[in-house]
Amino acid sequence: MDLKSGRPFWPIKNGSLGTYFPLNQDVDCEVAIVGAGITGALVAYYLTKEGIRTVIVDRREVGTGSTSATTGLLQYEVDTPLFELMGMVGEKKAVRSYQLCLEAIYGIQQLVHELGDACDFERKQSLYLASCSDDVEILQKEYSVRTRNGIKVELLGREAIRESFQLDYPAALLSFDAGQIDAYRLTHRLLQSACNSGLQVYDQTEITNYSSGKLGAELITKQKNRIKARRMVFANGYEIPVGLRKDIVQLKSTYALVSTPCERLPEKLTKYLTWETARPYFYMRTTQEGRILIGGEDDNFVSPQRRDARVGKKSKKLVKRFQAMFPEVGFNVDYSWAGTFGETKDGLAYIGETNKCPNSYFALGYGGNGITYSLIAAEIIPDLYTGRPNPNAEVFDFDR
Repeated sequence: MDLKSGRPFWPIKNGSLGTYFPLNQDVDCEVAIVGAGITGALVAYYLTKEGIRTVIVDRREVGTGSTSATTGLLQYEVDTPLFELMGMVGEKKAVRSYQLCLEAIYGIQQLVHELGDACDFERKQSLYLASCSDDVEILQKEYSVRTRNGIKVELLGREAIRESFQLDYPAALLSFDAGQIDAYRLTHRLLQSACNSGLQVYDQTEITNYSSGKLGAELITKQKNRIKARRMVFANGYEIPVGLRKDIVQLKSTYALVSTPCERLPEKLTKYLTWETARPYFYMRTTQEGRILIGGEDDNFVSPQRRDARVGKKSKKLVKRFQAMFPEVGFNVDYSWAGTFGETKDGLAYIGETNKCPNSYFALGYGGNGITYSLIAAEIIPDLYTGRPNPNAEVFDFDR
């Protein structure tokens, strides 16, 4: 499936960051990863750090699936508010999922320090706006449950929002733990570092079949080469792996725009990630080059053709929403694209094992937290492989 279209900003901004080749022979390894986007790259990096012989393959070029279309927002909030998530999975799992995503933001900050390339990582604050007066109660409940569980957040009223941000909204949550990243660049840097420790990377290599038995797993490529491994990791995201229930995720289309560089941007744009309670929601961030990135207008995915045909109309709506919020700031579109992503019923990722697919792990970071979920998966899967206990695995298991 074509996961994106248009002109995503990140590959053009970065240019060529690495060259890999298709697999043209049989190989053996301990772990074989399917999917060389940000999720697969993180898992490969963590496995290789442990000395685990790892091979990663992708049917595209590295990082050119969903990773090239991500907007790179790093937030601990999942798609489901914490107070609602508690009713779905229980208080303990819900709170832990938020805490893990929060910790993952700082984990990514440490990771880019290890790599010696910031990958445009920046710490930010996050402004979550009540789109209408009916949504004020949602933010009040969310404020109460987050503060009760030690998450630092402030509840702002209309006057405070007007004074600090010159925006007219009835309420907002101000979070102090957020960030942004160039996930495309990070993917390449992770793989390059892991290759120095023995990782084998093959792109433009499509897996057409795989099997699993007592001795491990075998993956077969379109060119009939074989990869023998003890375990497989499926990190191919919204292209749902064979054997999984199709109803674990609902596919959505999302739309994003990047402006031309702006000489001066107000602090309310550069310091904060901005999003809202309305669904589909509008979100906004800036880049280090002084560009503005906006996105949203999500709708149900029908086909790549239907999604792509809507880019022009959706772009106009997004620009109109931005200009209504920030009439003093011009927005000249330089890049626009559409992408496909998935939502789960509770907003949580699926990470770990399922008895439907023996000798396999899954790192399926569905939803708006794909990058933070991917880091969590990269921490869990090496523990599963080596037999170390990891209590966080149960938060994202397939049996919830």
